[in-house]
Amino acid sequence: MSAGHAWRALRSANFRLFFAGQGISVMGTWMTRLAATWLVYRLTHSVWMLGVIGFAGQIVSFAIGPFAGVWVERMERRRMLVVTQAAACLHALTLAVLTLTGAVRLWHVLALTVLQGIINAFDMPGRQSFLVQLVEDRDDLSNAIALNSLMNNGARLVGPALAGLVVAAVGEGWCFLADGVSYLAVIASLLVIRTRPVAPRASEATLWQEMREGWEYVSGVAPIRTVLVLFALLSLMGTPFSVVLPAIATGVLHGGPQTLGWLGAAAGVGTMAATALLAARHSVVGLERSLVSASLSLGGGLALLGMSRWLVVSLAMMVVVGFGLMQTAAVCNTVLQALVTEDKRARVMSYYTMAFFGGAPIGSLLLGAAAERLGAAPAIVVSGICCTAGAVWMGAHLRGLRAALHAAAARPEMPASVPADEVA
Repeated sequence: MSAGHAWRALRSANFRLFFAGQGISVMGTWMTRLAATWLVYRLTHSVWMLGVIGFAGQIVSFAIGPFAGVWVERMERRRMLVVTQAAACLHALTLAVLTLTGAVRLWHVLALTVLQGIINAFDMPGRQSFLVQLVEDRDDLSNAIALNSLMNNGARLVGPALAGLVVAAVGEGWCFLADGVSYLAVIASLLVIRTRPVAPRASEATLWQEMREGWEYVSGVAPIRTVLVLFALLSLMGTPFSVVLPAIATGVLHGGPQTLGWLGAAAGVGTMAATALLAARHSVVGLERSLVSASLSLGGGLALLGMSRWLVVSLAMMVVVGFGLMQTAAVCNTVLQALVTEDKRARVMSYYTMAFFGGAPIGSLLLGAAAERLGAAPAIVVSGICCTAGAVWMGAHLRGLRAALHAAAARPEMPASVPADEVA
């Protein structure tokens, strides 16, 4: 397989523009995440408040997700994304001004975090449903999603490291300022992109009727329902493992901040490997098996991480966990994009967003409580067992999902170009 095949979605000029703009912007976003965490801790010296701030933003996105999905479908996606990115830009610049002038208070950060949660509720399903308009060949969609994930994970590795240097040298405010400026890149790319727009869906139905229609669709179409249920379970039980990593690093592996950093870096290696593997795929055909194997990787990796008492073994398991976590998220995204009909795309992707923004914060609370009662290592073992059970449950639904993916790949707008012997 040629190296160029792994980057084939970049043949589409619109996706190249979006990819470049997002690459700059996401770097700034990850800088802000680290700087905001440090700012809250500096203001409060409370780990609990860090959890409260994170929960506040995510639970808002979860609560308004169904409303946002309906509204996104009523809007022209490119214009809507310009608005959400401009709002995020103003959010970052406001935080920068407050911090650089010394006027920032905890309630400012909390209010702006809630605002960012509202923006994300519209922006995420908008971006996910807009992605399909950016590739000229629908067979490149899975590759575009993989490259988008690869770009996000690359920024996730570089952005916090850069932010740490900036915060140490000149303070958090300059990270927020850099983030605000970085949004100009994605806004510029959106203004230049010229796609054949999908007309906003005209409907005489009320907001509640369309929400009910969206719910009936995702709950009534078995393959879509199955993927969303699995993703919700993995978000609830698998994603929050980072909450107890400090306790694993210190109490189990008898290390310190450096050990915690190595564990995080190992997970990053796994996420990069997962996105690179997905980028090399030719088609959505066969993704149902990847979903099961990735879920098993996540569950098994977590369970063995909880049992490990040696740093080398724990690092290896973190690579497996990072791989499984990213692979399941990206494959669920790709499968949903392939299966959903265009008139319900944004509503379905809003449920994908809700599964994450609802599962992750609630799971963090559950895992934290379990760690307090059972200990960090046993709590991670339990979460791994739950994820493994989800993989087994998914295995029982493979036949229906496989048939649905073959049917989706056979549609003229998303051809299956993979010979049978090349399906992974």
